[in-house]
Order: sequence, then C-alpha cells, then structure tokens
Amino acid sequence: MRPPCSVATAVALARARCFHSFDIIPAIMVPRMTLLPLSPDELLSTTRAVRKRLDFDRPVPDDLIRECVALAMQSPSGSNNMTMQFVVVRDAAKRAAIGEVYRQCYGIYSQLPGIYIGSIDKGEDAANAQQARSATSADFLGEHMGEAPALVIACTAGRAENLPAMMGASLFGNVLPAMWSFMLAARARGLGTCWTTIHLMMEQQIAEIVGIPFDSVQQVCLSPLAYTKGTDFKPAARPAADSIIHWDQW
Repeated sequence: MRPPCSVATAVALARARCFHSFDIIPAIMVPRMTLLPLSPDELLSTTRAVRKRLDFDRPVPDDLIRECVALAMQSPSGSNNMTMQFVVVRDAAKRAAIGEVYRQCYGIYSQLPGIYIGSIDKGEDAANAQQARSATSADFLGEHMGEAPALVIACTAGRAENLPAMMGASLFGNVLPAMWSFMLAARARGLGTCWTTIHLMMEQQIAEIVGIPFDSVQQVCLSPLAYTKGTDFKPAARPAADSIIHWDQW
C-alpha cells in the first residue's frame, strides 16, 4: 500500500499525469531551487543586463538551466509551432572561442558612432552619466564574455534573409519571447543574463564553434549565464510611459 500523501501532492501528481507528453513533469516532481522573493512587477523591472556582477567562479547546475528553458517553452509561438532552440555552452574551450569572436565583434561595434553605447548622447547630464556607466559595463563584457560559466545562444529554425515582413516577424517572434522568459526565470533563481547580438557580425564563426547548422538555423541572441554577486538589482531610469504611447493614431 502506498503511503498517504497530502492534497497538494495529489494535485501535483494528477497534473503530471495530465501533462505527461510535456517536459514539465520534472518541474512538478523534483524540488526546485528557492526563488527570490520578487513580485511580478519587481521581477519584470529588475531583470537587468548583468555584466560586472556576474560570478565567473561559481558553476551553474544543469538542472537549473533546464528549469529556465522549461519556463521559456511556455512563451507564445506562432501557429503553436515551437521553433526556438537553446544552445547552452559549458565547455571551457568553446566558451573561450566564442568569447574571442565576441571580443572581435565588440571591437568593430565600439567604432560605430551613434550605435556604440558609449557614443550615444542622451541630451542631459544625469542620463549621460547612466549611459557612461552602461558603456563601461558593456566594455567589460566585451573582454570577458567567454569567462561566464555558461553561454546561452537562442536560435530559431529557419533563416530571416529575404523573407517578407510577416514571415520575418513570425520567425523572430517564435524565439525572442522565449529568450526573455528564460532571462526572467534566471533572475528569479539568482542568475544573471545579458541580451547581446553583437556576435551576429560573425554568426557563422559562432555556428562553426558549436555545430549550429548555419544554413537552416538563425541565431538571435547570445547571453552569459552566471550567478550574480548579490541580488539587489533596481529598476532602470526610464521616461514616462506616455512618451512612447500613441493613442488611437501615430
């Protein structure tokens, strides 16, 4: 005879049976890491681009990464057809090789006036001071990307070249929400991420390092993944919402 179980456990078991075809059973059956005490609004407003506060010396467990990916898979996907893929790079030599490509791409990016983060004039002193801090942080990651204990490359099946606008938007729409969900899940677990796309200047070189089929799979984002040094992140300074809202017409 089975030992008695609580009502909560019975409900969880029933749900696991109902959803047996999905990879959510481990999330129900296996004890998960304690989440940070963040409200939904706090999670959304404090999931920052983390660079200098990444702990490069502390490994990130595979099961924790799986939890983040499982939650990312709950994001919307066009026609209910999941095309997102996540390449998680833990191998030290491959991380170093990706870091070197990223460093080269960052060197090109840093020479682009009006595009490089440190060349953008925000128009007032406080905003420019924040921009300068962000630039210093971005410069740091440009030199140290490969030192993160894991790198995550978000991809989607298909290539965007020469696609009509609707198809291109759908292609990226199948992976961008998933990657953001991954980052939110990581933040809730004390992990830091940073959305970057600079490596796409040399996308094929990255593909060759980790075996991504370049002709049929589009990379869209590269992020370091590491525990953060402290968890006390704050919302960024932003203008009022009405500055970007167009009511009824542009």
